Amino acid sequence: MWRLIFLVLLFGCIGGNLDSDFGAGYVGARYVNDPLGEGRAPDNDPLIRFDAFDCTTFVETVLADGDVQKLNKIRYANGVPDFVQRNHFIETDWITNNSDIVKNVSGRYAPTAVHTVTIDKKNWFKSKHNMDTDFAPRTVRLEYIPYRYAADIKVARPVVVLFLRDNPKIRDKIGTDLAVRHMGFLLPAGTLRHASRRAGAVVDMDFRKYVQRMMESPKNLGIMILEIKK
Repeated sequence: MWRLIFLVLLFGCIGGNLDSDFGAGYVGARYVNDPLGEGRAPDNDPLIRFDAFDCTTFVETVLADGDVQKLNKIRYANGVPDFVQRNHFIETDWITNNSDIVKNVSGRYAPTAVHTVTIDKKNWFKSKHNMDTDFAPRTVRLEYIPYRYAADIKVARPVVVLFLRDNPKIRDKIGTDLAVRHMGFLLPAGTLRHASRRAGAVVDMDFRKYVQRMMESPKNLGIMILEIKK
């Protein structure tokens, strides 16, 4: 009996440490917009780095355990580094192409709503990069938790959290609609660990306070919670 109790306590402590250390080694690394690329034109940035992140590359690098081959599978539709095949849009590319490692489980945690968004990759490639592609516009329905329900959410294991915003004017700037404007990890202690443009680094923040700040703008819709599959 005592041996069983010891093993339960031991593995409980190990699990807790793993949760708290989830991406902790990168805390303090500086924020750089779009720090990764294919190492060749049109994006000459490296395939992987550990000194600087934006919100997406931070999440991707942690999920990949810092392994470049795993990172490529997360960042590209076919796992082969190519600018056109990169999962540029969280809404239509990233979530779908990474369905083997993440799943939207927002409905388990709070009442949800649905936001519909149309991603026009062809127009975005042409407007932002002067590249001709044959992507058709794609409309998706995103189930999310409105901010009024989000502050009190607790999780037992680290999850990916996506932050949604409704800004119709964004299409005029980048050639497509957009919904997911930020991402990070929500940890069991109520900590948001993310690469923050505002802070200029990977930081830990109180999730409740971050949600309260997001609620100050009516354009901010809420969050999506993505379970990290084992």
